[in-house]
Amino acid sequence: MPYTGNVQVGGPADAHELAHLVISKIAVGAMENNAYLLRCRATGEQLLIDAAADAPALLELIGPDGLVGVVTTHRHGDHWQALEEVVRATGAPTYAGRHDVEGIPVPTSVPLDDGGEVAVGRCRLTVRHLVGHTPGSVALVYDDPDGHPHLFTGDSLFPGGVGNTRGDADAFASLLHDVETKLFAQLPDETWVYPGHGADTTLGAERPSLPEWRERGW
Repeated sequence: MPYTGNVQVGGPADAHELAHLVISKIAVGAMENNAYLLRCRATGEQLLIDAAADAPALLELIGPDGLVGVVTTHRHGDHWQALEEVVRATGAPTYAGRHDVEGIPVPTSVPLDDGGEVAVGRCRLTVRHLVGHTPGSVALVYDDPDGHPHLFTGDSLFPGGVGNTRGDADAFASLLHDVETKLFAQLPDETWVYPGHGADTTLGAERPSLPEWRERGW
């Protein structure tokens, strides 16, 4: 079955099979969080993005091969509720944006900065620091050498707009600026976007709406 990214809580994961990386998406918890398991085809190593809500479901998805790391995209609790249990079960090191570390109760092994890298086997993901939804939110870019980029945005970018900035005009301006300059200005329209909740999208599908987002202020 072709990948759609349409997953439901309690349902199976959907796997996006790339030449060098397999991306499995699962929905968990009352807030319908997305979690992503990335597996390097060459080495079998696995990386989890957002240990959200349901540790048993995530550990079942991870399976016996364990993890080389868990990335938390930002400090909000719905994205790390299962982190302690997943780390205890796997022994995996943890990654999070440097400016969100203090808001995540599980210790962060590796604080992330803009332009840094996270490895999963032979695949590399580049860190983009996006300020606004939280001070230390990060997105991760996998630039597929045999295809288009793949972008994991946490709660900073969704179909239809940027993440919630709770009516704070300065936070919204900051987030929109970072999303425009670090994502839309640097990545092609074909870039596949994997958000922290809900359906996937592409940068090309969202790009025409940037002026509308700026005008409405959210």
